[in-house]
Amino acid sequence: MMDYNVDGDGVATITWNVSNRPMNVMNVETMTAYAEAVEKAVADENVKGVIIASAHKEFLVGADLSVMGDGDVSMLEEFMRVVHGIFRHMEKGGKPFVAAINGHALGGGYEICLACHHRIAADDPKIKIGLPEAKIGLLPGGGGTQRLPRMIGMQQALPLMLEGRELAPKAAQNMGMVDELVPADELLAAAKAWILGDGQETKVQPWDKKSFKMPGGAVQSPMGQQAFAAGNAMLHQRTYGNYPAQRNIMSSVFEGCQVDIDTGLTIEIRYLIATATTPECRNMIRLFFAMTEAGKGAGRPKDIPAASLSKVGVLGAGMMGAGIAYVTAMAGLDVVLLDMEQAGADKGKAHAEELIKKRVSRRRMDKDKGEATLARIHATTDFADLAGCELVIEAVFEDRGVKADVTQKTLAVTGDGITFASNTSTLPITGLAKASSRPDNFIGLHFFSPVDRMPLVEIIMGKETGDEALALAIDYVKAIRKTPIVVNDSRGFYTSRVFGTYVREGLALLADGVAPALIENAGKMAGMPVGPLAMADEVSIDLMYKIGKQTQEDMGDDYIAVPGDDLVRQLVEDLGRLGRKTAKGFYDYPEKGDKRLWPGLGELCPAADEQPDVEDVKKRLMYIQSVETARCMEEGVVTEKRDADVGSIMGWGFPPFRGGVLSLVDTIGIVDFVAECDRLAQAHGPRFSPPKLLRDMAAKGEGFYGKAA
Repeated sequence: MMDYNVDGDGVATITWNVSNRPMNVMNVETMTAYAEAVEKAVADENVKGVIIASAHKEFLVGADLSVMGDGDVSMLEEFMRVVHGIFRHMEKGGKPFVAAINGHALGGGYEICLACHHRIAADDPKIKIGLPEAKIGLLPGGGGTQRLPRMIGMQQALPLMLEGRELAPKAAQNMGMVDELVPADELLAAAKAWILGDGQETKVQPWDKKSFKMPGGAVQSPMGQQAFAAGNAMLHQRTYGNYPAQRNIMSSVFEGCQVDIDTGLTIEIRYLIATATTPECRNMIRLFFAMTEAGKGAGRPKDIPAASLSKVGVLGAGMMGAGIAYVTAMAGLDVVLLDMEQAGADKGKAHAEELIKKRVSRRRMDKDKGEATLARIHATTDFADLAGCELVIEAVFEDRGVKADVTQKTLAVTGDGITFASNTSTLPITGLAKASSRPDNFIGLHFFSPVDRMPLVEIIMGKETGDEALALAIDYVKAIRKTPIVVNDSRGFYTSRVFGTYVREGLALLADGVAPALIENAGKMAGMPVGPLAMADEVSIDLMYKIGKQTQEDMGDDYIAVPGDDLVRQLVEDLGRLGRKTAKGFYDYPEKGDKRLWPGLGELCPAADEQPDVEDVKKRLMYIQSVETARCMEEGVVTEKRDADVGSIMGWGFPPFRGGVLSLVDTIGIVDFVAECDRLAQAHGPRFSPPKLLRDMAAKGEGFYGKAA
């Protein structure tokens, strides 16, 4: 697990080589072996310096989260004290250490680099370097909050840690996080040359010298105070105090950078433990594992061989179809992008071309590869070009007749042995599958806009969809580097159905006389990316209107009016306010300047004299999503709690600190959640009434993730 070698020039190389894991990770076992290797090198008088290297594709991706323990933080505290001791031994052992960064150096992996006296990285833009712990609710606990500010200054270090930013080597070098860049095949030679040269004069870290001064100014200096003022402002604007990790990163840096490094490291451990014991941290770590599991295709039938895809058809070259074509071509697959008019197909391909040009300009793809990727997309109007496709995805208008027509035209060319997928966001898959002679090969693939950036694909099983179609769909989603969740057919499926409750509750609040600004601010304070009214404008009010109208027609007398139906109808039919795409909806969108709430809302929905407490508004907006998700679980629309939580975070921006819609229930406590929903139902309507599933769980004291606390 640690390869140790000393060459004839007295240069020791400690090579991380964790054979039982796909990547090098820090845990009790590996750090024990690493400590022994460090001690061996430091104690050997013939060793002139030490290279830290990796035998894996990646350098080191941080700590194994098993070191967190199972609710007992004493294990974590002891582990981190050992880690700090090892790193300080590297720094004070009297020999120069250099990190030879050949791949990703993240979290604890980069903290090892910080403890080295010099850092050399391979000049590969695919490599990521940084301290991303805040993304999973933690703070850098291996010295990151103390060494990085002392190395590059607090002004630069704070945003990197607060946002969990991961940088390519060139950007890291520009920030001062890496000292040198060299071609990958010269990495070890460059590390050795530094040890035998400048390294012999660089055996003490800057912060261990009496003359050390904080780069950019000390905490109490004008620049230091400005850094914390700006950091606190950014923190409040982006998190509304919902993320303890970010607060504690700020505190650890503020307190630790006013004292010596060893005291600062003790302060860091204290804040790490305080962070690790929060429900937000537990939620985000659980979510991390759920996302990892989902990303591996956890819902795939195990007895079906992996699909071998080479050619995919995409019907409809609008923004959605063009985005699907782009991500498919990026995965190395040939794409037939078909539209009614050649100009439309060409426009869709041009959209993919613009995305590729951006990647090339940012050094994320070389020009030749970009041209080869674009060449995989064949823009056409001829259905005959679909011959040879293993998968065809339709992304045409949300109209059953149009979808049925393209389905039949496709299968007439390809035969019904292929898998045919619909990108519908609302129309039931079982009904659409009637256009196919093989409904077992018909499946839903619900992409999210913009396709190139949104990481989730919701796979919808029709009543007759077979396992082979499901397996191929999951293989395809993994191939295009997105995360699949699997749900069963129903109106709105899972994501659209539950996401819609957030927007609709915003409209219900507006109809109840709650001030629009209070609604919007409460949504953002609760952790949602934007308020429900702004969200309505983004998805377009007329789309909500059309979906509602179609649902009413389909359900007839069984349709139950949804709060806000009349308001949506007025905005569309009477006022022509369709949302952001027409520059007027719940907001006005001037050509210059920021959007602003439409003043006419006050006349359309007069504000009540007495306004509710912001916490009550937040509850209505958040609880309604969890209640509807519980109904989806009870009805069998969603069968895995993992898919429910992952889908909510990746699909519509449910706040990560809450862990997902079902984790929210557990965080509040099942008994308290049910009681509060009953209160909301009595005050605002039966949509809040807990389903039997939740009542039964409350009676047993069981949450979704174990016994209720």
